[in-house]
Formats: sequence, structure tokens, C-alpha cells
Amino acid sequence: MLKIKCFTFNPFAENTYVLYDETGEAVIVDPGCYEKGEKAELFDFVKENQLTPVKLLNTHCHIDHVLGNAFAINSYDIPLWFHKDEEPILRAVYSYASNYGFPLYQESHAHHYIQDGELIKFGNTTLESILVPGHAPGHLVFYNEASGICIAGDTLFQGSIGRTDLPGGDHQTLLNAIKTRLFALPDATKVYPGHGPATTIGGEKKFNPFVGQQARF
Repeated sequence: MLKIKCFTFNPFAENTYVLYDETGEAVIVDPGCYEKGEKAELFDFVKENQLTPVKLLNTHCHIDHVLGNAFAINSYDIPLWFHKDEEPILRAVYSYASNYGFPLYQESHAHHYIQDGELIKFGNTTLESILVPGHAPGHLVFYNEASGICIAGDTLFQGSIGRTDLPGGDHQTLLNAIKTRLFALPDATKVYPGHGPATTIGGEKKFNPFVGQQARF
């Protein structure tokens, strides 16, 4: 059975996720830990629960989601996976990290580019990768059908959507991707976003002011 642990890290209040099952194998998604205490919080949880991280996944590569990439890779000797269209986004982080107050940011490098529809396996768990561009060009979400959960990054939030004014963003692309890709998932699917509380596909279909039933395109 898939279990999820959420941490909220860095000044952007970014949600970092550890997904694991009964085998003890785990994946880390979007490690935003930067300060020493944040890194310790993640490390201690993994140790106390006797987990074995086997992959590091980025939904996308904006700075708040990749601050802890190097820490996770170095701590657990695990490969970094993300969509190839996020490569220039990740490469750019080093050039502006200090301006955002992160002078000790360490670069990380992809070990594998995830394709749309690719299945990611760990333990007894399988995640389906779904491309949902618009907030970032290669933004992926990770869906586990058996548990009915979706790690959504910065695509869909409770009552909101990801911003589209950053390089590579496009508002209409995001609206269309949410409606055609995310809203194709069952209504009961629980959505774990990159910021803020969890929600459901069904709830956002009804009430989200950007893409819900009352929204105007």
C-alpha cells in the first residue's frame, strides 16, 4: 500500500513528498530542503522509517522544487529523473539562486529523462507519468491508480492553478492540459500539490475558478 509523507520547506512553502510502500523502497519528489534543519528533517524521517530511497523525481525544475536535489542524490546515491524539457530550467537555477537568497545552492544533473506515459516503479508501486505543461514546459505529474493519488506539482491547487508568467509558461496551455489530462482522472483522485493543502479532482472540477464548471475560457 502506498504511503505519502509531506514536508513543507523553504521560504516558498514548497511541498516535498516521500512516497513509499510496505517493501521499504521509496521515491523522493521535489526536494525543496535547503537549510540544515530541513535536510535533517527529511533525512531523519527516512532513517526512522527504515526506508530505502531508489529514485529522485522532479515534477519540474523551478528553484523551490530542486533546492535539495544535490542533497538527496549525495545522501542516497540515487538517480535524478525529470522530463527533458525541464533541462534548461534546471540549468538556469544556478545563475539566479543567490539573487533569491540561496547562495549555497548546489547543481544537480539528470540521470534519466522521463517520457509522457512512462511507468516509474519502486517496491510494489507503479507511478504513471503524465505531461501537464503550462506552468513549466516539461511539467509532469505522477499518478498511482491503485491508491487514487496524484502528485501534481504546480499544475493544480486547491482553488487555483500554477502561475504561468515564468519562462516557459503559458496560461492557455496549462488550462487545456489540466482539462484534458488531469480532469481525465477519476473524480475521487486525491491531488497532492506543490504548495498548499491536498484536494481532489472532483472538487476542482466543480469549484476551481480557473478550470472548474463555472470558469470561463
